[in-house]
Amino acid sequence: MKVQQLSIFMENRAGRLAEIMQLLGDAGVNIRALSLADTSDFGILRLIVNDVDKALQVLRESGHTVSLTDVVAVEVPDHPGGLASVLNPLCQAGVNVEYMYAFVEKATDKAVVIFRFEDIEAALGVLAKAGISVLPAETVYTL
Repeated sequence: MKVQQLSIFMENRAGRLAEIMQLLGDAGVNIRALSLADTSDFGILRLIVNDVDKALQVLRESGHTVSLTDVVAVEVPDHPGGLASVLNPLCQAGVNVEYMYAFVEKATDKAVVIFRFEDIEAALGVLAKAGISVLPAETVYTL
């Protein structure tokens, strides 16, 4: 159960992030989760959106460098130690987490963590074996 994430490479300058948000908003694209990492020269904006195809089209047509990445959305108990309960089986199986970011879904008592794994298929197998809930893309796009 993979989720498609947009990664937008952007120059690190005032107004660039607002420009991207305006483009997506004007196109009716709703952002479900995001992460922004930067260096002194550029940033990488990672987004989970409700309409991947439309967002990709709008951003590329406006000249932005965008790529798609498969990630996994995992339900995590929203209490102290909840994230550790997900990470421990992955660690024991030797599955590497490249990066992650989280958001809290108010409809449930769970948080949702977006993971990028070095080996996504191995991670999915470990999560299934450990009984950890992985959300389907359709659910994530509509949260």
